[in-house]
Amino acid sequence: MKATGIVRRIDDLGRVVIPKEIRRTMRIREGDPLEIFTDKDGELIFKKYSPIGELGDFAGQLCDSLRRSTDAIAAVCDRDAVIAIAGGGRRELLEKPISRQLGEILEERALYRHSGGSGVAVSEADDRFVVSVAAPVISEGDVMGGVLFVAPKEAPASGEIEYKLAQTVAAFLGKQMES
Repeated sequence: MKATGIVRRIDDLGRVVIPKEIRRTMRIREGDPLEIFTDKDGELIFKKYSPIGELGDFAGQLCDSLRRSTDAIAAVCDRDAVIAIAGGGRRELLEKPISRQLGEILEERALYRHSGGSGVAVSEADDRFVVSVAAPVISEGDVMGGVLFVAPKEAPASGEIEYKLAQTVAAFLGKQMES
């Protein structure tokens, strides 16, 4: 664990303020859920909670099915990182932070289709893969992540099938999370 040198006091209601620099670095936004862990050494650990991350195995199976159906690279991400991928780019993208542009696309709550140009990188860590199609996963009114079709940078744009599949699977995941 990395020490920051920042010390905060707990107020009379038991609250502690997480400094803005740490929230920005860790991409913690107002309203984000945090899990709290303790260990035997008396340490408290705050971890961002990802409701869609709880569906990691299921998301992996969905990506495999999408890959077999379309022969395209399929991925599922939460609001911070790629949590499942099938069809290539696994080493480069799995568990890597999503790009700022992809995060903005998902927050717009609309389907996205790459229409030409350089494209939107999937991850800040590797710009060799771009988003062909992105559909936000919305549960109880909140954007939880997205269903993506990914392509190498210079590949042709995805077709109508990928667009409709991403839309359908994203709606399905959103409903799964509500129940």
